[in-house]
Amino acid sequence: MAQSVRVCSVADIEEEDVMRFDHGDQTFAIYRCPDGAFFATDGYCTHEGAHLGDGIVDGYEIECPLHFGAFDYRNGEPTVAPACVRLKTFPATVEDGAVFITID
Repeated sequence: MAQSVRVCSVADIEEEDVMRFDHGDQTFAIYRCPDGAFFATDGYCTHEGAHLGDGIVDGYEIECPLHFGAFDYRNGEPTVAPACVRLKTFPATVEDGAVFITID
């Protein structure tokens, strides 16, 4: 069953930045894009398992800190090799100044 989980306040993530979020046994990467919207993906790169929370956000892409592959964090699609397997994405919303993700 899907559940909505509070991640942080809107002010905790700057535009074009990423943060790590752990909930139970799951790890996520939470992004704030240039237009201020929020997105969430699985926290680990599908190539070698590096944590994307340590990566670099450039526009709508997250670059993995290990081998520099990249993904479009809005839909999880790989954009730069060696990343080739899509990231799982999770809906992110903002309510009363807080960021929430929906986890299934």
